[in-house]
Amino acid sequence: MTSLIDVIFLLLLFFMLSSTFSKFGEIPITSGSRGAAPFADSPIVFARLGATGLTVNGRPVDATTIAPAVEAQRRGGSVKLLLSVTDGARAQGLADALRILALVPNAEFAVLE
Repeated sequence: MTSLIDVIFLLLLFFMLSSTFSKFGEIPITSGSRGAAPFADSPIVFARLGATGLTVNGRPVDATTIAPAVEAQRRGGSVKLLLSVTDGARAQGLADALRILALVPNAEFAVLE
């Protein structure tokens, strides 16, 4: 007969080997109080994250169309992005939006409370 501890060890080994371990990414979020430049010197783009997705200045965007939507508002130099999160937004949606907005070149963004 097989002892109970052997069965438990085999089950533990099976579940450890059959599961996948995903690497969690980090999203750097800095405080706006540390020497941040005022938003008055650059164009401001308003982004809103809701249950249905991300909009930029009222137009729905995804990961491939956010850079052209922001470039249309740019007047030279850098651009400032304000991100508003609605009650229906999910945490994964916020993480995805922050990842997408961080890829926009010459753009700084702030999350509104």
